[in-house]
Amino acid sequence: ITSIDTFLSVGHFHSPSFPLALLLQEDEGGLLLRDKYGDVFTVHLGPRPVVMLYGTEAIREALVDQAEAFSGRGTIAVVKPIFKDYGVVFANGERWKALRRFSLATMRDFGMGKRSVEERIQEEAQCLVEELRKSQGAPLDPKFLFQCITANIICSIVFGERFDYKDRQFLRLLDLFYRSFSLISSFSSQVFELFSGFLKYFPGTHKQIHRNLKEILDYIDHSVEKHRKVSPEKSNPHTEFHHQNLIISVLSLFFAGTETSSTTLRYGFLLMLKYPHVAEKVQKEIDQVIGSHRLPTLDDRTKMPYTDAVIHEIQRFSDLIPIGVPHKVTKDTLFRGYLLPKNTEVYPILSSALHDPQYFEQPDTFNPDHFLDANGALKKNEAFMPFSIGKRICLGEGIARHELFLFFTTLLQNFSLSSPVDPKDIDLSPKESGIGRVPQEYQICFLSR
Repeated sequence: ITSIDTFLSVGHFHSPSFPLALLLQEDEGGLLLRDKYGDVFTVHLGPRPVVMLYGTEAIREALVDQAEAFSGRGTIAVVKPIFKDYGVVFANGERWKALRRFSLATMRDFGMGKRSVEERIQEEAQCLVEELRKSQGAPLDPKFLFQCITANIICSIVFGERFDYKDRQFLRLLDLFYRSFSLISSFSSQVFELFSGFLKYFPGTHKQIHRNLKEILDYIDHSVEKHRKVSPEKSNPHTEFHHQNLIISVLSLFFAGTETSSTTLRYGFLLMLKYPHVAEKVQKEIDQVIGSHRLPTLDDRTKMPYTDAVIHEIQRFSDLIPIGVPHKVTKDTLFRGYLLPKNTEVYPILSSALHDPQYFEQPDTFNPDHFLDANGALKKNEAFMPFSIGKRICLGEGIARHELFLFFTTLLQNFSLSSPVDPKDIDLSPKESGIGRVPQEYQICFLSR
């Protein structure tokens, strides 16, 4: 893998252009390349040289120890015409700093004088319980309902209302969003990353993605107009708090807070079917701490170390976004003896941390003990970074953590689980989807306790 230019020499052999997804074809996270070239090396995505970071140490050194230098956002060509450089996820420089400060303050203060995120998740969890009771223990695919509940939380926060699971407008929004996400993470979109300068002039997956996202933005735009208030910032032509940044930030929040949460829940309950003794142990802890006559709350989490460890291990094992969202360095940066010129793109390979054998005794095995100490208390692990780390950590991290705990405990409080398939025959291998990993389709029975 070759040097980027005369200033950057990371690795030593010339790499052909290939999609990012191919880095995941060789064992966990491209171990063959890593074994040969080390934890830091360069590949070419079409004409673009990008630096790949493997392993917990290299990722933390970059994104935490040199957080400011690595805080830029790289390019995802297939969505750039829609997001451009707006919104908190894709903005850079002073625009990003202003939007990040505002977003963090808003998320932190949300619920003061209004209904809190916790209350909204609790309400949605009860709606889900009612819906599942209608199945009367018959086998069902949980995918649609898990998509509904996570999307509804974002809708509740952003639009001030939740939707019925049969609402036509809501179903259209869901369909557009999940089809877009699937197309963005598809192999064809990874090919587009290589040759976007040429392929953008022709029909293809990217055109469908743009149509879908424009329709979602139109809906967000209409909803924002309904709630618009006159702002003193309007008279300031240099402010970043304008309409385009607002609607793109809302779209970014949908991406940050829906797909990964719903897919984590799908993987989580598949794992509970595969390992019923784990589900039973979680239910025992639920019965001891919460009982059956009140709703789970976020305060319960600190009293439920085993359940918390199980949720951590579900996130680690499912490894939904093996290749993190691209960063770029904001200035000429010296890193591990190499000089990375300003605007060099950097990909943290999160999978290589989540499966790091130096931090997890059995990295390829589902084992909640990875997050428990000798006394059964939850223990921190530096390699646990499913939301990434540093200044570009996922905007939806807080909401996602709340959702996973409250949805997971509410369902196991109310239902026992059963599978039409023998646990030993349950396939945990992911259904590859470009750069994302999703579980195989499966059926589950929710039996009232």
